[in-house]
Amino acid sequence: MSETEHPRAIRSFVTRAGRITPAQERALVTLWPKYGVEPGAQRLDCAALFGREAPRTIEIGFGNGENLLALARAHPERDYLGVEVHRPGVGRLLLGLEAHGLANVRLICHDAVEVLARQIAPGTVQEILILFPDPWPKKRHHKRRLIQRAFVELAASRLSMGGVLRLATDWEPYALEILAVLGATAGLENLAGAASYVPRPSERVATRFEKRGVRLGHEVWDLAFRRVPGN
Repeated sequence: MSETEHPRAIRSFVTRAGRITPAQERALVTLWPKYGVEPGAQRLDCAALFGREAPRTIEIGFGNGENLLALARAHPERDYLGVEVHRPGVGRLLLGLEAHGLANVRLICHDAVEVLARQIAPGTVQEILILFPDPWPKKRHHKRRLIQRAFVELAASRLSMGGVLRLATDWEPYALEILAVLGATAGLENLAGAASYVPRPSERVATRFEKRGVRLGHEVWDLAFRRVPGN
């Protein structure tokens, strides 16, 4: 398999209909040229894209963008690339970026697997965030889960040495599976030690997915793995 290929059995999303407001729709038209990045087969030149060299974070599946917006405001010294396929969430984040005048965020509305494989050069990202990916709780749907060996290897290869892959889930069986998959991936080191989870990052904004899980009485599991020599 070449570095630009990836099994199509894994996707970062499943298309779902969602209500989009007139303001979000306008944002997708008027603000996309300012903040948006079109999907493609060419590597992104992030220095040209952001107009500087800075540490880079990718958030995959940012939902409505609450966490990404907060991080970008708190860390103007970092650049952020958000990847999301659901247009209402993209439109909402565009409105937030414009309201706060942020210049350190760009968005791609496309499948994250293809974005990582085709547009992100190996070893160029300092942090990847995957917060509350769909757990697909029914056993017959487990094959649709994003966090599988091939995807984790792809994501790890895009991290710079010392870069960190951070995940969170409120579905315990998925947390255990994620822990096992990441723990078995060469070149990744658990920041919490063997077979353990990290404390919830204090700066992470609770998204609607996390809030829903808490309302249902779910515990939240956070994981953080650092890229080390070995892959």
